[in-house]
Amino acid sequence: MIFDTHAHYDDEAFNEDREQLIEELKASDIKRIVNVGANLRTSKNSVDLSEKYDLFYAAVGVHPDDADEVTDEGIEILRKLSEAKKVVAIGEIGLDYYWNKDNMDLQKEAFGRQIELAKELSLPIIVHSREAAQDTMDILKETDAGRTVGGVVHCFSYSPEIATKAVKMGFYIGVGGVVTFKNAKKLKETVEIIPLEKIVLETDCPYLAPDPFRGKRNSSLYLEYVVKEIAGLKGIDENTVMEQTYKNALDMYRINS
Repeated sequence: MIFDTHAHYDDEAFNEDREQLIEELKASDIKRIVNVGANLRTSKNSVDLSEKYDLFYAAVGVHPDDADEVTDEGIEILRKLSEAKKVVAIGEIGLDYYWNKDNMDLQKEAFGRQIELAKELSLPIIVHSREAAQDTMDILKETDAGRTVGGVVHCFSYSPEIATKAVKMGFYIGVGGVVTFKNAKKLKETVEIIPLEKIVLETDCPYLAPDPFRGKRNSSLYLEYVVKEIAGLKGIDENTVMEQTYKNALDMYRINS
C-alpha cells in the first residue's frame, strides 16, 4: 500500500481525465492521498475532493506565492474549511525566495500566522521551503512548531544536515520524484542518512514526475519509482519502504488506520 502525502489533483492539468485517473488510482496500490491547498480557492477544492472520494484527504493553507491572502478574513476562511471531516493538515505554507524576494516579510508573517492556526486546531503543517532554509528553520524553531504540531518539510531540497535538524525538531521529510533524478545528489544523501521512520512519500503532482517520466505530468501511479529508488539507496526491499512510509503518513496526519 502507498500513501501519497502531497498532491494537487484539482490542478487544471487533470481537467480532461480526472475521473478516469482517479478510477485507475482506486484500482492500484495507492490507498490514500492528501490533496493540498496552495491558496484559498485550491484549499476549498481540496476539501471538495476529500468529500467526493474515499481515497482523498485534504490540507488547507496558503502557499507563500499567495501570502497576501493571509489576512484576518483569510485565516477565518481556513479555520472554517478546517472543520471539514477529512482535513488533516494546514498546508502548504512556508517561504519561497526563489520567485519572490521582494515580499519576504509578508511571507514570514503569513507563515507564522498559519502555524499559529495549526496550533489552535491541533493539526500538523506541510512546509514549503525553497531557497529560504535559514529563515524557515528559524521560524520553525521560534514557534516550536515541530514539538507542538509536527508535520513535514515537503519536497525537501536542502542538505542532509538541515534534514537532520528538521527531523530532530519533530518533522518528517517529504520525498518524491526528484530523488530519481541523476543530479539529485543532496536528496539521495539525505535519504541515505535519515531514518526510514521519518520519510513520507509524495508526488506534488502534476509536478516533478520521476525518471523515466521527467518533464511529463506526474501522478500517484509513478510513486513506485520513488519507492524503488529509496529502497536502493537504503539497501532494503521495496515492501519495507511502502509499509513504513504508509505507517509514517498515518502517524503524521493522525489518521486512524
